[in-house]
Amino acid sequence: MRQSEQDVLQTSRKKRNYKPFIIIVTIVINGLVFILSGLPPVENFNAFDVKILPLLNAILNSFTFLFLLAALIAIVNRKITMHRRFIYAAFTTTTLFLVTYVGHHFLSESTPYGGTGIMAGIYYFILITHIILAAIIVPLALTSVTRAWNMELERHRKIARWTMPIWLYVSLTGVLVYIMISPYY
Repeated sequence: MRQSEQDVLQTSRKKRNYKPFIIIVTIVINGLVFILSGLPPVENFNAFDVKILPLLNAILNSFTFLFLLAALIAIVNRKITMHRRFIYAAFTTTTLFLVTYVGHHFLSESTPYGGTGIMAGIYYFILITHIILAAIIVPLALTSVTRAWNMELERHRKIARWTMPIWLYVSLTGVLVYIMISPYY
């Protein structure tokens, strides 16, 4: 097939409007996390030790970070299929993280940070920026991937320039928050 025919096929492909999906998913995810943070935990839950969930969350965040880093390296080297696969892997580990995170906060109380002084300041700075950017990354990541699905590559690149570093920061700081608070579980 000649180049002009490929261009016609790509431009004739009907683009889907993902905005309602992105808005609904963002509201549901961020709303669920917000609501669960204010509810008391389930009492007398003993099916398994829920204290394993924060470690699992950190492991999943670590994998997300590594997958995103690999996706970034792949796209810099113009390996689009590999980039796409690592992005899907990052979405998978992020989704699993979200399930275990919501489960943990549904089943147990929040753990207060026990450090003091400069370490407390560092911890709360990392935690607050992590929380704010985690809420922001939901619509950014969904918008980035849906623009790629719609073959809106220039628009995808523009938003991905913001999405990738924020998502990397959120996944890395999720691990740091766990490391800093884990002695207090």
